[in-house]
Amino acid sequence: MRCVIARFPFDLVKSDVQQSMTGIKPEPVTGDSVTIGRRIFPVKQVGEVITGQDRRDFTAGEVTRALTRLGFTCHTAPAVVRAPVPTPLETASAQLGTAARM
Repeated sequence: MRCVIARFPFDLVKSDVQQSMTGIKPEPVTGDSVTIGRRIFPVKQVGEVITGQDRRDFTAGEVTRALTRLGFTCHTAPAVVRAPVPTPLETASAQLGTAARM
């Protein structure tokens, strides 16, 4: 399949991508990822291996689009929900067992 990543055309084949990624240890996933075989790789790592370009030259969306068209399962980054951080007054009040008043 012909695709364009970072303004350069590439002819990618699913089996070639799988073969390129054999023996490569997956990095920790912090953003979008792709399942290749039984392993989950960050899409930027896969893009770097299959294109030979620096990761800063392309977006995760470009590689995700190409890998999805090849038939790989891509995953979006999970949304991180953070708990609200209590103020120092709320922390002290909780330790004393009283409600904070403002």
